[in-house]
Amino acid sequence: MHICYLSYEYPLWGTGGIGSFIQTIGRGLVAQGHKVSVVGIGNKPYPEELADEGVEIYRLPVNRYFRKASFVENQWRIRKKLRELHGQAPIDVVEAPEALMFMLPKRTPYKKVVRMHGGHHFFAESEKRPVDKWKGYLEKCSYKRADAFVAVSQFVKTHTGKYLSTDGRPVETIRYPINGELFKQADLYKTITHRLVFAGTVCEKKGIRQLLEALKLVIPRFPDVHLDVFGRDWFFPDRRSYVSFLKESFSPEVLRHVTFHGAIGLSQIPSKYEVAELCVFPSHMETQGLVAPEAMFMGKPVLFSNTGPGPETIDHKRNGLLCNPHESLDIAEKIIYAFEHPKEMQQMAVQGQKDALEIFGLAQIIERNVRFYAGLAKG
Repeated sequence: MHICYLSYEYPLWGTGGIGSFIQTIGRGLVAQGHKVSVVGIGNKPYPEELADEGVEIYRLPVNRYFRKASFVENQWRIRKKLRELHGQAPIDVVEAPEALMFMLPKRTPYKKVVRMHGGHHFFAESEKRPVDKWKGYLEKCSYKRADAFVAVSQFVKTHTGKYLSTDGRPVETIRYPINGELFKQADLYKTITHRLVFAGTVCEKKGIRQLLEALKLVIPRFPDVHLDVFGRDWFFPDRRSYVSFLKESFSPEVLRHVTFHGAIGLSQIPSKYEVAELCVFPSHMETQGLVAPEAMFMGKPVLFSNTGPGPETIDHKRNGLLCNPHESLDIAEKIIYAFEHPKEMQQMAVQGQKDALEIFGLAQIIERNVRFYAGLAKG
């Protein structure tokens, strides 16, 4: 089969959950003999063609003519490129996130799949902010033009269904795959006592502020605790840095126990998890989230959120810990429990690794995707 993904993200030039997913599954599909193309708008005035272990990537020129309606020019470029690729090797399936499927016409020679990574309606509701009329309209257009849908968790499937209709079209729940070659068994001898590791965009919805509030409560019990934060900074509408906001909000006594490392490449993340006594991800809302299962894959103890898909990933005190991400006291209590019960945490980590391999293993995830794509392609 020839599968084409629409995405402006890819780990070759930037971090992002959607891009990481496409790289992992794209490489896996190519290894099984399928053809994989990735098409998106780049940031240069000329086109770029890249290759990544057999995945063919086409970054189209940034828009030049329609500054206030850039989607018009982007839409034209993407449709033109897909026609060209289809002429060279017929495309069976084009997949896009919620925000991009509206770029394609309703009638196409290939099947169109929207993967529910978490769109505008999903996060607007979860963050208790109004739906932007224009973004909401484009997302509804994307849903109308899709032939089928893949949800990355049961939670996102159910939650999104409250706002956007799939009208009886096929909807399959298929988890993100984890790259076991990258996130392989950690060397437990490298663990640093009382080291916490957080990975993700440094913003309010990832729970980092509550995590620092919790750290204040942990420090008196464990004065050597240290939190390493890996992820890109987020900016307020007035361009204020969220990292700067955090540094202004907490005392030097707390900040002595925190290091903001900034964004790092996907290939560097496993070595950061490896030294953690506890990987901490108190996100307010996720559609699934890659960080928790990635750390579980490595056999590391994990603290995740009890909201959203958290309970689908972790069974509390069986294969990891869950916390209320809005309550710093609860986060602190779970961290203290982890530090005080290392033997129990290691048992949870072993079970978590077994469960993650079964649920997020690359081979079985690719098999399910191929079966779904093939069924659609055959009509």
